[in-house]
Amino acid sequence: MTHVTEHPLVQGGRSAALAAACVRGGVAAGLGLGALAVLVIAAWISSPFPDGGPDDVLHAATGLWLLAHGVDLIRTDTLSGPPAPLGVAPLLLTALPVWLVHRAARDALAPGTAGRDRPRPSPSGAIASVAGGYLLVTAAVVLYSESGPLPADLVTAGLWPPAVVAGAAGAGAWTALGRPFPGQRWVVLPRAAGLGLVTLLAGGATAAAVSLVRHADRAQAVFLGLAGEWSGRAAVLLLVLALLPNAAVWGAAYGLGPGFALGTGALATPLGLTGDPAVPPFPLLAAVPAEGPGGWLHWTTATVPLAAAVLLGHRVGRSARTWTARDTALTALGAVGACGTAAAALAGAAGGPLGTGRLSAFGPVWWQTGGAVVLWGTCVGVPAALGVRAWGRRVPRAERVPAPAAAPDLTTEETETGAAAGRKLLPEWVRRPAWSRNPSLARVRFRRTGAAVGTPAPGGGSHGDPYGDPFGDTGYEPYDFLPAAWEPTPEPKRKTEPEPKRKTESEPERKAEPRKETGPDPKTDPAPDSEDPGAPKGTGEQVNERTGE
Repeated sequence: MTHVTEHPLVQGGRSAALAAACVRGGVAAGLGLGALAVLVIAAWISSPFPDGGPDDVLHAATGLWLLAHGVDLIRTDTLSGPPAPLGVAPLLLTALPVWLVHRAARDALAPGTAGRDRPRPSPSGAIASVAGGYLLVTAAVVLYSESGPLPADLVTAGLWPPAVVAGAAGAGAWTALGRPFPGQRWVVLPRAAGLGLVTLLAGGATAAAVSLVRHADRAQAVFLGLAGEWSGRAAVLLLVLALLPNAAVWGAAYGLGPGFALGTGALATPLGLTGDPAVPPFPLLAAVPAEGPGGWLHWTTATVPLAAAVLLGHRVGRSARTWTARDTALTALGAVGACGTAAAALAGAAGGPLGTGRLSAFGPVWWQTGGAVVLWGTCVGVPAALGVRAWGRRVPRAERVPAPAAAPDLTTEETETGAAAGRKLLPEWVRRPAWSRNPSLARVRFRRTGAAVGTPAPGGGSHGDPYGDPFGDTGYEPYDFLPAAWEPTPEPKRKTEPEPKRKTESEPERKAEPRKETGPDPKTDPAPDSEDPGAPKGTGEQVNERTGE
């Protein structure tokens, strides 16, 4: 009996993964080149008077593709005779190969789909393989361009494409690994630098747009003069769109202070345009400020780097509330350095030569732009980071709540001044004694406490006499009191008018009857009220307070 053992097919390991990554890099280069070739061929077909054949169109497409990677082209068919370099790269075209290389490196490290794990290279192997495959296609394109009207400069072809491709592949591998950071400060550093760079570019684009709107008539005249048919104008418009990021970088460099060069010996800064500019006819160059000193509108562009530095410092300071001041300052300096490096790279890519002689220097100077970013960030961004950190670490103060007014103490005796002040705060009907409103309460008070009207009871206050004055004031009675159940209810007061009596000799003297009063007035009659102890209780009669009879 023969046992059949199934051996799985030998699958590709690391070598196959590296080969696949290299193929991905070559495909990314072919996609970018093919996209530009389609645009150029479409413009050539739509032109009513095409210049050259299909071979010239392919050479133009390869020249644009190399120019997007930072390679300088050499124009051989010049009017002056000697060849002239062309080194201003449209940054919008540069974004296409950068994105393609980034995606190729990211996909090379991505796990398999449908639950199947495929062999993957190491991060460094993926970067090298993707970049190698892409640069192989680049070398073939450089060799092909040597036979056309726009050959590539071999020095720049060997310098800039490897740097651009390696940087994009490294960013793609870092994205595939989940964007790891070695520490908390390293997380804040690229984000703060990116925020400052985006603010710079947005401000530069705004400045360029405002200047272009102000010189719209001149830009329109140049645009219409470059091409007469619609196909040529469409090609010029596409070139303008591709150079819009360059205009944003130029505007940022202008606001930073160093400005940009308009040929050798001509410099445009917020302080003014100096020298004799050599400006070729192009719509975007119509936004260049006029010759002479700058005005207040030119000086307002300085708010762009100021805002970028403040936002960069605020981003660092907001995350540094638990850090030391030294760590905060170092992180802010690192973010400033990263932002300055990126700005210098963009300034170098946005400018370059447009020819020989005076056009050999055109655009912002990369080292001046990067140095200005570092200077603004150090002077403004680092103090802003420290200030935001200090503000976030402050201890909030407790809110001051006004103390409530002290209630009068009913258990202690007030001084004469305090009692008078307390009486002033009470209404009139409370300050008036209760026994003055109802005379029967005076008798009830006398029977219960033995105290005459207007005198404090023994023990005083709320502890001794419940009918006494709680504030120690003899003329104050806070409440009215009713007689208890065992006490006779006093009869209501009768309103009788005393008849005047004339004293005659024949009429014998009569004993004066007590006068009924509504109640003693403490202001006019301060004598205490008394009652005849021999009179029957509950009769409602009251003795004369002055005579005591």
